[in-house]
Amino acid sequence: MSDKALAEHIGVFIKHHRMEQNKTQDVLANSAGISRSTLSLLERGEKVTLATLIQVLRILDQLHVMEAFSVQEVISPLILAKIEKNKKKRAGGKKEEIKNQNNW
Repeated sequence: MSDKALAEHIGVFIKHHRMEQNKTQDVLANSAGISRSTLSLLERGEKVTLATLIQVLRILDQLHVMEAFSVQEVISPLILAKIEKNKKKRAGGKKEEIKNQNNW
């Protein structure tokens, strides 16, 4: 998908959720702290800032789409095996404590 097509796709998403919530461009723009013309640009797939997109998504209660950008750290199997190897296999007390327990 081209950059222009992606921007238009985002614009359709924003407009759909705005209309679904029965909000005018003026109401949404004011709530997001942007101008109506900036919101119109966003809905048409024109260039806007990332901050503008985030503000609009927040007002539309659609910030969950940002979860697609989450990064989860992956541990390689070799490192995981080393970590498991170094874990304690059983509890071990100090030898002095064990001797004292046996003398009771």
